Amino acid sequence: MPVKQNNFLQEYLSRRFRKLLSGDPNGVPPWLGVVAEGEEAGYFVPTDAPWVVHADFGTLVGGIRALLMQALHPGSLTGVKNHSRYESDALGRLAGTIRWLTVTTFGSKTAVANEASRVNRLHDHVKGEYTKGTGETIPYKAADKDLLLWVHIAFMESFLVSHQMYSARPIPKGSAATGADNYIAQWSISVAPLGLEKCPMTSSELNREISELFQAGLLVSTPDTEKVVEFIKNPPLPISAKPIYGLLFDAAVVSLRPEFRKLLGLSAKPRWLVVPLTRFILRFMRLAIGPESPIEDASIARLQKIGALA
Repeated sequence: MPVKQNNFLQEYLSRRFRKLLSGDPNGVPPWLGVVAEGEEAGYFVPTDAPWVVHADFGTLVGGIRALLMQALHPGSLTGVKNHSRYESDALGRLAGTIRWLTVTTFGSKTAVANEASRVNRLHDHVKGEYTKGTGETIPYKAADKDLLLWVHIAFMESFLVSHQMYSARPIPKGSAATGADNYIAQWSISVAPLGLEKCPMTSSELNREISELFQAGLLVSTPDTEKVVEFIKNPPLPISAKPIYGLLFDAAVVSLRPEFRKLLGLSAKPRWLVVPLTRFILRFMRLAIGPESPIEDASIARLQKIGALA
């Protein structure tokens, strides 16, 4: 294929991909300007673990996995069911989550503070009651420390595990014992502006926290869980996107702990098939869309302009 035609195809596929994720009809993320603006550094640079993990296509699996994990906690599940538009505007809710992740990873510190304020304002309206896995009905607010902690853990562990299973680029370990430890410690910065000051800082702490919640009976499956899981499995996507999404969903299920798959009522397809196929498809998607990333490019340009990068 001539270079010009190849570039045209990449631009077309890239635009369609970003249109799906951002909700913008032109495929230009509305938060691109937020990332590009500012005269200061953010919390991360291209050699940091969160930048490496969140710039990779393994996040497509991680996002699905995080939703499944969050559905296991009746508090976070109730908040989603009663206060989100996940059924009426699933892609809009997805875009809002992507905005927070993107701005926090690639934006300036001022942009991160503003984005956290936006999320906190949304959280102010999320409150009510839920029944714990132990049977006790209690009041809750989205800003409660235990709920913030679970959402953070579910998100962080999902993106980490998905990167480890499906991405080729190693996670920089910096001064930590492993790349995983470095990612967990560095990404802890993201939740401080949301009101969570204490969270796991190593892989062992993260795994222990998850295991303790499970063993205490706080993670459960209810009819509401089943409804949300079914929605996650079959969201209202364009027909052309459904085969790829189906594979990404299968990849997320394979990556879950067996006890969580059982709670969610999900069966894993053969690991020997799903893992290499997902790796191949994610690499193919990157090649098809092209190596350029408007968000990363904008962040790097800002960092270079202020002298934070050579």
